[in-house]
Amino acid sequence: MQTRKQLTVFLENKPSRLAQVLSELARNKINIVALSVMDRHEAGVLRLVTEDEAQTTKVVQGLNAPFTESDVLAIELRNQPGALAHLCETLATEHVSIDYAYCSSGGRNGKVFGIFKVSNLEKAQRLLAANNHKRPEKRTLRDQRTYRR
Repeated sequence: MQTRKQLTVFLENKPSRLAQVLSELARNKINIVALSVMDRHEAGVLRLVTEDEAQTTKVVQGLNAPFTESDVLAIELRNQPGALAHLCETLATEHVSIDYAYCSSGGRNGKVFGIFKVSNLEKAQRLLAANNHKRPEKRTLRDQRTYRR
């Protein structure tokens, strides 16, 4: 687990803008660890973590694309059922909110990276380091309503 810089790049909603950013990263031999793309009415939003944060910033600045930087957790996960649930349960038991998350695909040795923007970065790091090999206790949900059709 490590803290990484994530760039959030705001792209015009027009063809080729995403391709332009990704092609420029490729030309500069910058490997992408994980990315997420979503749309909003005014702009597309590209979130990415790369292996060379400083060079990525220079590339995006050179493209005149507006962007912000954030500290996120990059956590290597086993690519198996329950790995992500275990991590989320650990954070939930200590009331650390996950603002958003996304994962890489197909990592080395069957592992992937999960990228997490959390409400309390330091607390999340302590919790995950301490609980790395423990299964969290099941917590009871506050609202046990059942919904019927």
